[in-house]
Amino acid sequence: MRTYLVVIDDSPESSLALRFAARRAARTGGGVIILAIIPPQDFVAFGGVQATIEAEAREHAEELVATAADAVMQEGVTAQNMIKSGKPAEVVREVIGASDEIAALVLATAASGAPGPLVAHFTGQDAGTLPCPVMLVPGGIDVARLDALS
Repeated sequence: MRTYLVVIDDSPESSLALRFAARRAARTGGGVIILAIIPPQDFVAFGGVQATIEAEAREHAEELVATAADAVMQEGVTAQNMIKSGKPAEVVREVIGASDEIAALVLATAASGAPGPLVAHFTGQDAGTLPCPVMLVPGGIDVARLDALS
């Protein structure tokens, strides 16, 4: 099955990438993998504080994934939800490497300014090393135009 991998976070552009992927999956009989990444935390000297920070980050990631899964279901597509910890680019590469069904990594660019770190990473030096295409959704695209394209 053709599956689109979408990395979600709090940015408005990640919801555009999710919408594009869900609509493409609905039209192609595919699926969506929703990936929330918990980046490594800076070391805190007190273990209890570190554990609290990590628990809060995981809880926030779970909320993001649940909200995203609801949005995907509105398109008639069931999503596979993932929450992983680690360096974002390494986690994405690991997830893609673990599944032959991933047809594309769908990312959205920022509406203005510098691209996000994943966009910069996967369109820069490592652009040619993935086993699937990278689809970029412009962060400033109008939703009606996005819907027409997907």
